[in-house]
Amino acid sequence: MTSPRPLADDAAAAHDDAALSPGADVPDVARTCAPEEAPRSAAAPSEHDGETEVDPEHQMPSGRYRARTVSFVQRSGRLKDRQQRTWDELAPRFVVEPPRAVGRTSVDPDFVLDPEAVFGRTGRLVVEVGSGQGEAVAHAAVESPETSFLAVEVYRPGVAQTLQRLRTTGSTNVRLMQVDAAVLLGSTIAPESVDELWLFFPDPWHKAKHTKRRLVTPGFADLVARALRPGGVWRLATDWADYARQMREVLGASEHFDVDLEAPRFAGRPVTSFERKGTEKGREIVDITAVRRG
Repeated sequence: MTSPRPLADDAAAAHDDAALSPGADVPDVARTCAPEEAPRSAAAPSEHDGETEVDPEHQMPSGRYRARTVSFVQRSGRLKDRQQRTWDELAPRFVVEPPRAVGRTSVDPDFVLDPEAVFGRTGRLVVEVGSGQGEAVAHAAVESPETSFLAVEVYRPGVAQTLQRLRTTGSTNVRLMQVDAAVLLGSTIAPESVDELWLFFPDPWHKAKHTKRRLVTPGFADLVARALRPGGVWRLATDWADYARQMREVLGASEHFDVDLEAPRFAGRPVTSFERKGTEKGREIVDITAVRRG
């Protein structure tokens, strides 16, 4: 289951019925490279940290926002010296900074991404949700230079590591956003504008009390369907058997997709560190492919 920006009030410790006041006004520009504020606490997140995020789609009459469960926890965004140098050099070019709504990973619901303006060209658009340290997207960018890749990752060190990979490969067809994927797919991306969406090895949240945080749900499938063009492809991979079962149940029941629940391995997916760890522990790698119906 993230970029320098002005920070608004953080809903990391909110509960499902909590509400927060909106933060300060945010700029209406698509990119910034100002240093991020230090986290409020250097302590490691508890099991409750980041369980909820404010939802700009559910504004209350008071001007506050209800919280909803998200698939990630809030972690420190501090970068190592080398990562910070890479960030300062490359983030202005590769990291897309949208206007924020309330939370750190939120997006103003009125903002719609313009891929042609962001990439400086038209063409196929592939979105990777949870790009981690950029292993898959950096590999794909080299293999398919004609394709535009949008990598979505909530953790800033992961974005910085991806920037380091892009420096090594010299690829220029990748952009990164540090945003909540549900928000991105629900309003930031224009409907039927994405050719492929990748979700490789999302956090399985294997404890029973945490499975509600899993990203692949009927609601998330609806958001993916909104973003994909007819005939567009959603590719998923996991090494966690129970999550694979949930993915198959969700996609098998969706009216939006024709699904291959036993898909062969996607040739465009390199063996990442997540897959390698799963294989070393004897877990089966499951690939699922869903094609958006017209």
